[in-house]
Amino acid sequence: MDAPYHPPIKRSVEIAGHKTSISLEPLFWELLQKAAERERLPLNALVARIDAERIDADHAPGLATALRLWLVADLATRLDQ
Repeated sequence: MDAPYHPPIKRSVEIAGHKTSISLEPLFWELLQKAAERERLPLNALVARIDAERIDADHAPGLATALRLWLVADLATRLDQ
């Protein structure tokens, strides 16, 4: 794992056939990739699923924030098990 103190890096993903860019710190990109592997999903599919959940939220944050929040909630759930 890279040092946690690194500025965000912009990367491209595809959601519902549309390319978009997301800026996340390397630590979050790594956690996202591991979550996709654990869920046996392509990275784009996991991002699309999180995006759909974000859009349905009462107070929808931006996509990068939604990804960070989802990753922290996922980690918290796994730690409680």
